[in-house]
Amino acid sequence: MQYKNEVEAVDALHQSFNNIKAEISKAVVGQDDIIKSVLIAIFSNGHCLLVGVPGLAKTLLVQTVASVLDLDFNRIQFTPDLMPSDIIGAEILGEDRHFKFIKGPVFSNIILADEINRTPPKTQAALLEAMQEKSVTAAGQTHSLPKPFFVLATQNPIEQEGTYPLPEAQLDRFMFNIQLNYPAFADELNIVKNTTGNKALQLQKIIHADDIQFFQKLIRDIPVTDNVLEYAVKLAAKTRPNTEFATDAVNKYISWGAGPRASQFLVLGAKCHAAVTGKYSPDIEDVKAVAEPILRHRIVRNYRAEAEGLSIEKIIKDLL
Repeated sequence: MQYKNEVEAVDALHQSFNNIKAEISKAVVGQDDIIKSVLIAIFSNGHCLLVGVPGLAKTLLVQTVASVLDLDFNRIQFTPDLMPSDIIGAEILGEDRHFKFIKGPVFSNIILADEINRTPPKTQAALLEAMQEKSVTAAGQTHSLPKPFFVLATQNPIEQEGTYPLPEAQLDRFMFNIQLNYPAFADELNIVKNTTGNKALQLQKIIHADDIQFFQKLIRDIPVTDNVLEYAVKLAAKTRPNTEFATDAVNKYISWGAGPRASQFLVLGAKCHAAVTGKYSPDIEDVKAVAEPILRHRIVRNYRAEAEGLSIEKIIKDLL
């Protein structure tokens, strides 16, 4: 992909983003903010955790994104008896009496890790290690995962019996924690109208794997002014109780704040948000736009906040 300069390349990213969003919206109705967040995570080379009740088109969203971006897609349904080898692959003895590695479903561009909190920590750790290292090690051999590599994990917030909640250190690997809500009445009417007939939907492939890698690199090249950088780092620092920038509310209601990875994602997310909205450099508004899904799963409320019914979202809003 050749562009005369970075300005032209950012313009192309903005145009591609709008085309991708419009194409995905044909299949996924009324989830514009969710689609935008997922695409920002992909272009920022991050992973997403989708939290929502069943039936909100989480799987359809991921399949549609994979189709429009022309990427390989695998779905892994997490269950209590799933073993690490079921997702990363295993060594088997071949007909020639030599061991060979059979790749598991994690060897794909986009992975839908369905109900990630239903599987034991050993299997969760295998996936989360692959997310971090972008490779898998089996029998001493390292196997690189295809590029780009992106994990969309889902969690059902209703039923917690028999689940294995992800520990904070593993939640931190996800760039965004995206909450899905029920669709609006008009959107639900549209969904039912479109999905209860024989209408077959043909989706166009807008960009390809090479384009995505190019745009991921482009986003890292976008310049950031010092005041935006300082705002992002200070925002993450404000969430840490009993530290220099902590507010009274943070000291009172939060037991654990966001780490440095939050600062990195705030800056990367702001760069990407600026680019996809047609700007050449992020401002403070771009940091604010991505702050909630980045900080939501990195802040732990204490018993007082829970007793008073104070939500994480309210705490984040007050910090912005």
